[in-house]
Amino acid sequence: MIADIVRLTLPTIYPITDTSISGLSHRDQVNQLIEGGATLIQLREKRASPREFFQNAREALSIARSAGVKLIINDRVDIALAIGADGVHLGQTDMPVEATRRLLGDRAIIGVSTHNMNQVQEAVRLPIDYLAFGPIFPTATKENPDPIVGLTELARIKNLVGSLPLAAIGGISAEAIREVLMSGADAVAIISAVLDRAHPIAENLRNLQNLAILA
Repeated sequence: MIADIVRLTLPTIYPITDTSISGLSHRDQVNQLIEGGATLIQLREKRASPREFFQNAREALSIARSAGVKLIINDRVDIALAIGADGVHLGQTDMPVEATRRLLGDRAIIGVSTHNMNQVQEAVRLPIDYLAFGPIFPTATKENPDPIVGLTELARIKNLVGSLPLAAIGGISAEAIREVLMSGADAVAIISAVLDRAHPIAENLRNLQNLAILA
């Protein structure tokens, strides 16, 4: 099981970019997330053309590298490989983990999304560095979200994955961070709460990190 050779420590708040929610380029979001103290950032892009995302991701990676921050690409193994990103986050319909590992190499960070117990049981046997599980709560960031799993199921999953880093994702508000972490998550992957336009992204992230410390 990959949990026996874990080398990654996830940040308690794992921010994910989104241009449609933030109204900003990935480059600008990464700049603000770094200002807020991010150490690992995932770029998520569902609408831009591959060429446009490639260019923006390359610029974001340059900024991240200069700050010593790791950058993960959501779904797009080709773009992660092309720009030399630190890794990739895979969904259930993306390139298989084993093939991705062969392409990106042993040093790449590979995370995978899971939505039920069967997917988790399969994922823990794969050469991954962390596992995401959700949606914990209702979410509006996916057009066709998977069924809500809730906190009780999250606690069951933590017992199954052992020392493999576990990120909870899906509809997690600032108010819910404490109970999500207490239910077994090592990290909370957040899009909407960190990109909330009511406040600067850096401020949002710092506030979320402070809540995580209190948990």
